[in-house]
This record gives sequence, structure tokens and C-alpha cells, in this order.
Amino acid sequence: MINLNPKSRVSILVHILGWAMLSTVLLLLSPLSWRVDIPLEFWFRQVLMAIFLISLFYVNMLWFVPNVLLKGKHAIYLLTIILGGVLFVGLLIYAENFLNLPELMHKAFNPDKPYVNKGRRISGDVFNIMIYLLTIGISTSVASVQKWQKDELLRRELDEQRINTELSYLKAQINPHFFFNTLNNIYALTNLDVKKAQEALLKLSRMMRYVLYENQKNETLLSREVGFINDYIELMKMRLTEKVTLNISVEEPKDDLVIAPMLLLPFLENSFKHGVSSQHPSEIMIKLEVMGSTVFFETKNHIFPAYSDSPEANENGIGLVNTQRRLSLLYPDKYRLKFGKDEDKQEYWVNLTINLE
Repeated sequence: MINLNPKSRVSILVHILGWAMLSTVLLLLSPLSWRVDIPLEFWFRQVLMAIFLISLFYVNMLWFVPNVLLKGKHAIYLLTIILGGVLFVGLLIYAENFLNLPELMHKAFNPDKPYVNKGRRISGDVFNIMIYLLTIGISTSVASVQKWQKDELLRRELDEQRINTELSYLKAQINPHFFFNTLNNIYALTNLDVKKAQEALLKLSRMMRYVLYENQKNETLLSREVGFINDYIELMKMRLTEKVTLNISVEEPKDDLVIAPMLLLPFLENSFKHGVSSQHPSEIMIKLEVMGSTVFFETKNHIFPAYSDSPEANENGIGLVNTQRRLSLLYPDKYRLKFGKDEDKQEYWVNLTINLE
């Protein structure tokens, strides 16, 4: 027994109702309005015509359009449609003559006049051709729309797979990038204060748990992301000197907002990587506000070159580039990112707005 899903049942029902309505309007209502005793042979002809039309509809829709027209064989398709129209009209003429329908219809309309064969009426054949072309046109349109829908569904599935693959790749790049910077900071801290280095390792372990569990998801609570940001800032504070001034304003968000995990981390990394100097005073500003479902994130820091012997000196900013790509994939038309340098003040600034609805 064939089990059909609800969508297939609805599709079959629509086809049945459509043919019932078309047959009623074209093949039944008009003859009934003649107000004469129509011979039974006429209804045989109408039934035969309906069978022809239904067969042509599905042969054209299910086989001929996909295998000929949509394969680019337009001339063959057009020639076959013309030949099909001639065959359709020819079969109807043969059926009418076989059933002796012209004489029977003459007697039904003119019972008092003798039948004289005056040939066929062109108007009747034109009507049949119009019905044939209407059937072919509708079936071709349905087949074309189904093909377009199938191609569109396939394209969306491929796009979704591509985006998921690309996001996984981008997150895989961000994770090592983050750990590389953090471990490098802790290594530098071990030469100054072992106790602080131990505390930093504890914080890093808590952050690693966040990365391992939350970063494998597509979304996480904004409150958890903010907690991760606060841990990162506290970790960075442990290696800063008194020459660095931090201006931190991070608002606690509502628990129902969600965001892509570790999305803001590269901006923080850049602030501490380029905005700290062991010789000159500097200031780092980090601000996060939440208004409704919109997040406003801002950073500002002085610009200092990295040490020439540092692994970061030759880095090409992969974290920031990947974050821009993640934003465009995850929040199309829902984010605004601006960043740049103030040459006069030797400052680098970032402004990011994300609508999380």
C-alpha cells in the first residue's frame, strides 16, 4: 500500500478539483445550455475529449517538458506540439464520424429538416485547438514552475551547507587565534608574577569551557557572551601596568537575547594587542549597551606597533577579517560595522550595531 504524505494528498486533491472544474465549465455547462435532447454519443465524445486532454497534460508536464523543452530542444518541442495539435483534432474528427455525431446533432437541433452533409464547421475545430493549446500552456507552466521551485530549493540547501561549512571554518580559525594570543599573554606574565599567572590560568580554563561548549553552537545567550567578555577583560588586566587606563562600560543584557558565540572577541583582542605600550601611557575604551533587541558595541584604543620579535607582528588580522565575514553571513542587513584610524590622535576605533531579532 502506498503511503502519501499530507503535501502529496493535497496536491492530488488540487489536481482532481482542477480537472473537475475545467471539465464542468468547458465540456458540460455549455452543452446543457442548448436546451435540446443531446444524444448519448455526444457525451461519449466529451468524455473522450477529456481523457485526451488529461493525458496530454500529464505527458507534457511529467515527461516532455523536463526531457525536451528544459533540455534546450526548443525546435523539437515546438514541432511536436504542432503535430500533437493536428493529431488531437484528427482523433476528435475520427471519433465524431465513427459515432455518426454530425447527423445525430443535426437531428437534435433540427428534427424537422433532413440531414445534408455540408462539411465541418471551422469554428468547432478552432475551439478544440484553443482548448488543446490552453491545456499544453498550463501543463508547461506547471512543469516550469515545479522545476524552478526544485532548483531554488536545491540552491538554498547548497547555500545553507556552504554557509554552515564556511562558518565552521571561520570559527575554527578564530579559536586557535584566541588561544594563541591569550597563552602568549600568560607566558609573558610568568616572568613578572607567578601567582597572577596561576590566577590567569584559572580564568582561562573557565573561558575554555565556554569556548568548548558554547562555540560549537550557532547561538548562545548574550548574557553568557558578556560574561565571557568580562572574563577576558579581567584576564587582560592582570598583565597591564599603571600606564594603561581602562574605560570599561559593559551592560548586563536580558537573558532572552541570543548572539553568535565569540563574535565580539576579535575586536577586544585588537584593542589590547595594539593599544598597550610598556613605555607610553595609553587608554582603552570598551563599551557595550543593549537597547531592546539591539546591541551597541564600541572600542577605542591608541595605536602602538607590535614588537618585531612577537608572533603577532607579522599577523595579517585574520580574526577581524573572519568576524566581518561571520557578520555578513549570520546577520545580513541586520548589522552595521564601522572602524578606522584617527591619525591626529593616533587612535583606532570600532562601532558595531547588531539587531538580534
